[in-house]
Amino acid sequence: MTEKSAEQAGAATDDASLIGTDTSLLIVDDDAPFLRRLARAMETRGFTVDIAESVAEGIAKAKTRPPKHAVVDLRLGDGSGLDVIEAIRARRDDTRIIMLTGYGNIATAVNAVKLGAVDYLAKPADADDIFAALVQRAGERAEPPENPMSADRVRWEHIQRVYEMCERNVSETARRLNMHRRTLQRILAKRAPK
Repeated sequence: MTEKSAEQAGAATDDASLIGTDTSLLIVDDDAPFLRRLARAMETRGFTVDIAESVAEGIAKAKTRPPKHAVVDLRLGDGSGLDVIEAIRARRDDTRIIMLTGYGNIATAVNAVKLGAVDYLAKPADADDIFAALVQRAGERAEPPENPMSADRVRWEHIQRVYEMCERNVSETARRLNMHRRTLQRILAKRAPK
């Protein structure tokens, strides 16, 4: 056995001990290349991976074989990943669920956590970040982010949260934020600042 393969075998043993006895993992994402790469990366770390590319497929797999671990994209072609989280929670309450999204905001993160997600990662999240979130023990503190949100992003997040609380009513949101309606519409139309 070469030195490198011995090192990899040792790392795989360490990863398996972090995962526990139930290694089932469901990954739900409609970005096929990302889904396949992540599935391979999680298999090398010791998970038994099942994949789904839509909300309907994710719900069906959650109903037939509820996983111990799940990584679910928020926005899928046929709906919201929050529906998959609900389906998993209806069958199994000990699943560690990580929500992924390329369109993150605090309001959706709060909804995901209320439905049972244990962490919320913004894309592009790498396999190491996802693995760390999946095996993090209760009470452990996550590492602080390397690049925290900018002041512009915090403002945008607050506006999004109020907008969600007002059930996406622009007029009501503008009134509560003491902002002109058109100004709010321009902010909502733009992408999130970095």
